[in-house]
Amino acid sequence: MKKYFITGLLIWIPLVITIWVLNLIVSTMDSTLLLLPEALQPQTWLGFHVPGLGVVLTLVVLFLTGVFAANIIGERLVSLGQGLLARIPVVKTIYNSVEAGLRHPVLQAAARRFARRCWFDSRTAQPGL
Repeated sequence: MKKYFITGLLIWIPLVITIWVLNLIVSTMDSTLLLLPEALQPQTWLGFHVPGLGVVLTLVVLFLTGVFAANIIGERLVSLGQGLLARIPVVKTIYNSVEAGLRHPVLQAAARRFARRCWFDSRTAQPGL
């Protein structure tokens, strides 16, 4: 009986924690809709709350930020912003720690896997690197 109880716990605990974390993330992203002016909030013009629209808004903002930062003007503005953050004592420490974490070798290796180019020889139908 103890074995079945522990097995049940091992199944339910990760499932409940996963659902809880996903709910926390989605509800946090949905709260970003409150940053919009009231006339532009979907709840105002739809008349009801649609869960998940904050996720869509967050993904759109992240995508547009990436598009903007990838061009020459965006790179200069990002560099300027990073230089400004480097002059603020407490912010500098936090920002540098987060940036160092994002430059961790494991993350860099994962990024390199997707950056590798490959050619395909149509005569032999063999990929090459």
